[in-house]
Amino acid sequence: MKDALKYGMATVLHATWGMPQSLVGLSILAMTGRKAPHFRFRSAIVTEWRLRRGLSLGPFIFLPSRCPRRLLIHEYGHTVQALILGPLYLPIIVLPSLTWAGVPTFERRRLRKHVSYYSFYTERWANALAELVCDEPSMR
Repeated sequence: MKDALKYGMATVLHATWGMPQSLVGLSILAMTGRKAPHFRFRSAIVTEWRLRRGLSLGPFIFLPSRCPRRLLIHEYGHTVQALILGPLYLPIIVLPSLTWAGVPTFERRRLRKHVSYYSFYTERWANALAELVCDEPSMR
């Protein structure tokens, strides 16, 4: 009962305080189609998609199929960030994270200097929150 109350409150917060990212996540969910595998994880809806990277937008997590559980835990950390930051989640977390992940200059720099993708502030904070909330290890 305690978890149901927490997850219900999270759903209300995602639908109000976190509406911008929740709407984007819902749009992506609609585009993935009903045939894509879905399951619930805590207060999130997890969808397996064809991309090789994870993405978290409000209560919607998108993961590659057969990904490590640690990636699920990590992406749930982003869901917690969305609850904390509300409408600031997109500019403070999503845009910098997508830039860090997808801009070739940063990819080359990480490879050249042996820098972990998860050392960037958005990813490091998601890991810390996820491990605190889920009591499981996240990505490193």
